[in-house]
Amino acid sequence: MKKALLILANGFEEIEALGTADVLRRLNVSVTLAGVGSGEICGAHDMVVRADTVLSDVAREDFDVVILPGGMPGAANLDGDTVVDAVLKKAAAGGNTVIAAICAAPFVLAKRGLLNGKKFTMYPGFEAELGGLTYTSNPAETDGRIVTGKGPGAVFDFAAAIAAALGLKNECEKLYQGMFIK
Repeated sequence: MKKALLILANGFEEIEALGTADVLRRLNVSVTLAGVGSGEICGAHDMVVRADTVLSDVAREDFDVVILPGGMPGAANLDGDTVVDAVLKKAAAGGNTVIAAICAAPFVLAKRGLLNGKKFTMYPGFEAELGGLTYTSNPAETDGRIVTGKGPGAVFDFAAAIAAALGLKNECEKLYQGMFIK
């Protein structure tokens, strides 16, 4: 069974986090929702989510994919956390872990050099601050082990791109037929 780590920080975009987690769990991916600093995290739209665990408790575990939802100030809170930084460094160094970010969260990857030489997408306007990187504006983008998504309306494209990166493309297509997506 594939393992996913989805990191929640206060101010996260609820639909991006929960929609992605829901799709992956329907595909039998073991998704761990890990809160930054707490087990209860408040989203950008004041929805409080009880995480499965606190990030520091699972930071050293191996995952097939690490996922960062966007939202503000959620993405900024991810960026400022040392445990998130350690998890991303470990994932990048591992060579096999998929690293995924949507909406504003790709800037967290960019600040760590993870988007250098990669095509990516993110919420329009944020890419201008990243200078010199290859922004596509597609709903979802995959380049090597990096998967990015544009924003809330692209959550199903983003989740499908993650599924494909995990080798679950056909399963996701079948799931989406049953969910009336696309």
